Amino acid sequence: MVSMKGKRVGKPGIVFTISFWVVVLDQLTKFLAYSNISQSIPIIGGIFHLTLVKNTGAGFGILQGQQWLLVFISIFVVGLILFYYDKIPKKGLAKAWVAMLLGGTIGNLIDRIRLGFVIDFLDFRIWPAFNIADSAITIGAIGLIFYLMREK
Repeated sequence: MVSMKGKRVGKPGIVFTISFWVVVLDQLTKFLAYSNISQSIPIIGGIFHLTLVKNTGAGFGILQGQQWLLVFISIFVVGLILFYYDKIPKKGLAKAWVAMLLGGTIGNLIDRIRLGFVIDFLDFRIWPAFNIADSAITIGAIGLIFYLMREK
């Protein structure tokens, strides 16, 4: 593949591939939830329900109503990942963790810009409702923390 400036550009790497599929899965499940859930649907009674929540804040309900701050933070995180993309270690799972963080951030950013809130729908009753993007962000962040701790 050749860019406009004549420099050779490789295929999208694993980071962009995983991020892309996280965003697709996240947006598809949110579309289905938003279109089909009008009341809480028990999947495993008292343990797991599908419950539509329009979240105007971040995780655990913090920063409620601070959409533009959360949009700014999301854009900053995406920019940081792209800026340091070349520094992501080639071996190990670091690329997968960064990809999940990137894909999840973009998934929730799309909701914030398009709807003014994030669609949450996975409800385990003992935890605030969440979505695929939230899961990817959490797994990516925890994985990256453990990766960095091992590298020191």
